[in-house]
Amino acid sequence: MCAADHSREQVMRIGEVASRAGVSVRSVRYYEDQGLLASTRSAGGQRQYTEHEVERVQFLQRLYAAGLSSRTIAELLPCVDAPSEVHSDAALERMAQERDRLTEHIADLVRTRDALNALMTAAREYRDAQFA
Repeated sequence: MCAADHSREQVMRIGEVASRAGVSVRSVRYYEDQGLLASTRSAGGQRQYTEHEVERVQFLQRLYAAGLSSRTIAELLPCVDAPSEVHSDAALERMAQERDRLTEHIADLVRTRDALNALMTAAREYRDAQFA
């Protein structure tokens, strides 16, 4: 993954990226350490980012929230950054696996929500019958 071209965009420091993306500075550093995020360095050695990196961190957060591991995310990012035929078949298979896993998880969540709704309905009916 190449560092972003910061020559035309306003640069920001790590704290501002973290704040704008809604994560900790530690998370931003972790993403860099894992190879999921790139930055350039100022003459003084400070990390520099643009709005692109803020969006990237938010995208990474969504992937983590969906249950993807750092390893899986790292496998998929090359296809996001530079789609090509070289890795498209393997990446498509991996994405399909993750999609199927998410679909099953969503179905489980819907079943759980439906069970809670049924319990709430029964509790309300019982309460209303007791105090009517």
